[in-house]
Amino acid sequence: MLRGRWRAHWRRYNGAVKNCDVLIAGAGPTGLVLALWLTRSGVCVRIIDKAAEPGTTSRALGVQARTLEFYRQLGIAEQVVDRGLKFAAANLWVKGRQVGHVRFGDMGVGVSPYPYMLIFPQNEHERFLIDRLAELDVRVERPTELLGFEDRGEHIIARLKRADGIEETCQAAYLAGCDGARSIVREQLATGFPGGTYAHMFYVADAEATGPVMNHELHVALDDAGFLAVFPMKGEGRARFIGTVTDSAATATRTLEWSDVSTQVIARLGVKFERINWFSTYHVHHRVAAHFRVGRAFLLGDAAHIHSPVGAQGMNTGLGDAINLAWKLAAVLQSCASPKVLDTYEPERITFAKRLVASTDRAFQLVTSDGPIARWIRVHVVPRLMPALFKLASMRRLMFRTISQTAINYRHSALSSGPDGTLRAGDRLPWVKVAAGTDSSDNFAPLSSLDWQVHVYGAPAATLVDLCNARGIALHAFAWRDEMRDAGLAQDAVYLVRPDGYVGCADRGASADALAHYLDTWNVRSRLAH
Repeated sequence: MLRGRWRAHWRRYNGAVKNCDVLIAGAGPTGLVLALWLTRSGVCVRIIDKAAEPGTTSRALGVQARTLEFYRQLGIAEQVVDRGLKFAAANLWVKGRQVGHVRFGDMGVGVSPYPYMLIFPQNEHERFLIDRLAELDVRVERPTELLGFEDRGEHIIARLKRADGIEETCQAAYLAGCDGARSIVREQLATGFPGGTYAHMFYVADAEATGPVMNHELHVALDDAGFLAVFPMKGEGRARFIGTVTDSAATATRTLEWSDVSTQVIARLGVKFERINWFSTYHVHHRVAAHFRVGRAFLLGDAAHIHSPVGAQGMNTGLGDAINLAWKLAAVLQSCASPKVLDTYEPERITFAKRLVASTDRAFQLVTSDGPIARWIRVHVVPRLMPALFKLASMRRLMFRTISQTAINYRHSALSSGPDGTLRAGDRLPWVKVAAGTDSSDNFAPLSSLDWQVHVYGAPAATLVDLCNARGIALHAFAWRDEMRDAGLAQDAVYLVRPDGYVGCADRGASADALAHYLDTWNVRSRLAH
């Protein structure tokens, strides 16, 4: 029924004026995932990009566990995993000596169904998402440029320029700026983009090579001469190298080449290069827009925040922006939640973006600084400290949760209502198996509905069952297992789960009153039953 309503809606908007519910500017991973979630939810979108073709270079590589959990909700996680390269171990080197080794699989078991990082080059990633959208009859309009827009209060009027040079207007309920670090949307909103640029110039190279670091694991080398990160790629002897350019070359006005790379760290690792498939240099920026929303326009991904590549967080953070905004736009457009739900997008995502930029900035300064203190810490403190930390199970678990983005929470959001405890409103719903001896039966399976739902781990009260039936909210009751307590869940407690898998309302009293109050406060309705 929903699919039929969506097709009728599309026909209504697919006339000469090309109107839509949401206009998405920018068809990188962030814009594509936003379009995919909205379309799956029955929302009419247009997605445009001024580039004539999708990207052809690998750029962002790492896909984190939290992103794969979101992709599972969309029904595409397994396809992504099949196309990517799992790597479950990281190594730390100092002055050519390996000083630490930690397995991601050991860290993430029991936390996520995806206890690893996945390598999936951005060019392949984008084309995969484009194909998934095409299956839903949505195609990226290329090359189509956003020239400007006007927020008229009830809707947005955007001016677009097509490949043939003809300009057209598009009326949309909302505009999503996913148009990168040089965002036209952000520029017109005049929100500012405070931050800075690191002094060093860095290089990125996709290469074929041999040596001890070419073993499909992550390697980070710290040195008094600089640093090097080696990310595995699919295929034997292939990896992504990120490091520093020599100081003399960094000041040159000519186009830099592979010969300008600092080779001391590489030589200490015993790497021998056979072929350089792609090479580029860049300066690293750290910036966060002052606002992620102005009226009916929103900023996401690199248009909203950019930071160092430490931890492979950038693209995944943009995808988190897309999921957070997508379900809220769908809920408001379909009268399944109060419009004030949209007010929570900026505070939820900007808080994380600022914290991420601050933490990656500190880490990046440590591994790249030329200062004597930073060099002393890299060469003398890190080799002694990190191996000891890697041995602590609690530290390994914290590292996984941080890097995988499964630790992100919205506890201080206006959308979060519930008492303090191990699991609080605003936390990501813990992943637990709901039957012993199986990997396929878990509490994340119902999240594929992309809708509000109630979870009870134990026995739901009769009043709760009646309320959910009356409001059309799906109720999922899972037989209690002791492992659920270990994950932070309380027996018989009521958890209202948002469409993005975060707990909106938590009530240990197991009554229907708190839930009813929350549903009324936010005017929550089931999308599928509406």
